Amino acid sequence: MNPDSIDRSRASEHARQAWDQNAEFWDLRMSEGNDFVDVLIWPAVEGLLALQSGERVLDIACGNGLTSRRMAATGAQVVAIDFSEQMTERARGRGRTDPGSIDYRVLDATNYDVLIGLGERSFDAALCNMALFDMAEIEPLMRALARLLRNGGRFVFSVIHPCFNNPSTVHVAEMEDREGELTTTYSIKVSGYMSSDIKPGIAIAGQPAPHPYFHRPLYKLLGAGFAAGMRLDALEERAFPAGHPSGTHALSWGGNFSEIPPILVARMRTP
Repeated sequence: MNPDSIDRSRASEHARQAWDQNAEFWDLRMSEGNDFVDVLIWPAVEGLLALQSGERVLDIACGNGLTSRRMAATGAQVVAIDFSEQMTERARGRGRTDPGSIDYRVLDATNYDVLIGLGERSFDAALCNMALFDMAEIEPLMRALARLLRNGGRFVFSVIHPCFNNPSTVHVAEMEDREGELTTTYSIKVSGYMSSDIKPGIAIAGQPAPHPYFHRPLYKLLGAGFAAGMRLDALEERAFPAGHPSGTHALSWGGNFSEIPPILVARMRTP
């Protein structure tokens, strides 16, 4: 499906309903993190954010509050938003830090006017962890961030890598007899990238409902920030180290795919 031809409000509502359905399951399975968070995502996010105690940070699409709690533990003052009421309730329920350090709000990150209501030039930093591909549109968010962040403020985001881990990729294992030794080569087959697309998917086996993935190639992902006047000043591609356990089976993301990054983390700044 071409995202340019969809009713974005309906697509956003569909995504919200899916996450409300999946909230309890995801909260129980994700809890305080997993290998993707602890090995791939958080080390890069933490380094690029470089939060200082007392800074005010916006956690966009906070889910069950995992990143909100980690940022609050640094002494930052966190405003955490998510469009799923069910997810937000679970985030509040998991709060283990000083209640005053995290302000949870139910808020749609695709709504420019509501975002601006958070306060222009009132944030030192912002984070969107593994959620831009859950949003029907990201242009309103980027335009809002350009005004919400203080001059020089940083916006860090992590996403499934649009080149190697998008809805049009397939994990492949090929066995061959190489000079008398059976060898298995693991690779990714990519059948689509350049065109934006929307496809339902299951991120964790067993989740109650599929949720829509909004794929964007890099030029559209980063271009939305550039159009809003922000600049890219850091980018990391993250892969599991060779030999890292591969999860439920050999074709799960893990050490067998150590040369292929499933995660991209980037930092943009306001001028």
